[in-house]
Amino acid sequence: MRELIALCQTTAVDSMEQFLVVLSFVPEDKLTWAPSPTAKNALQIAAHTAVTAGNFAKMIRDRQLPQDVVAHLDRTNKAEAALTTLPDIEAEFRRNTAEVVEALGTLTDEEVAMRLDSGQGWSAPMTFLMNLPTLHATGHTYQLDYLQTCWGDLDVHF
Repeated sequence: MRELIALCQTTAVDSMEQFLVVLSFVPEDKLTWAPSPTAKNALQIAAHTAVTAGNFAKMIRDRQLPQDVVAHLDRTNKAEAALTTLPDIEAEFRRNTAEVVEALGTLTDEEVAMRLDSGQGWSAPMTFLMNLPTLHATGHTYQLDYLQTCWGDLDVHF
């Protein structure tokens, strides 16, 4: 299990770094551009990705998924809205990813094998949560890549 934990720690950091590389290619005048009125812009995607890494760290540390989803989403939305500059977003993402790495390092073999109750009639294996910081950051990296194609940047930034 130590190998799995180490892999999840490494990939969480690697996916954060890759996200930040792709984000660095977003021109300043495009940070708040969105392809439609209801779509998130690059700055909002970055704030969301940074804050959510902290949410994952808390879930891993607490060995529990959020039981009050409405309150969880309200706190998340407020934290995202408070991040309005790239330096603040990057600092938050790095801090929260460090917390993910730390929280992963506290898991025992028994805890890696456990299932987490959602409180909503379903459960998820801890191993899914352990991989979620990487999956989440990678998915949002692809969103940034898509936005870049919308304004004509067809270069590969991965």
